[in-house]
Amino acid sequence: QVQRVESGGGLVQAGGSLRLSCAASGSTFSNYAMGWFRRAPGKERERVAAITWSGGSTYYADSVKGRFTISRDDAKKTVYLQMNSLKPEDTAVYYCNAVDYNRDYRPLDSWGWGTQVTVSS
Repeated sequence: QVQRVESGGGLVQAGGSLRLSCAASGSTFSNYAMGWFRRAPGKERERVAAITWSGGSTYYADSVKGRFTISRDDAKKTVYLQMNSLKPEDTAVYYCNAVDYNRDYRPLDSWGWGTQVTVSS
């Protein structure tokens, strides 16, 4: 398992930016593909972005493509989600998780607390 703590959320106006961080622990972090997910009020959790263990390949949901960028720093055991041009519909609790990159980015571990992102119009 890869234990994780998400941070970096907050309140931002539409068009603004935030960078989320996911600090992981465990010696096997660099072996895992990682992903960001979000859950908006009243909606199912959805995948947002994913990155392979090597960082050589990424995935983005259509709704965030061109606005969000996922990256990882294995030395710091941290995954980032840079979010630009934020929209009110990006409002959600954001979570990171290890994922199976070859099986529809299926999350592998239990969920943490996440970090709240609120975008005002």
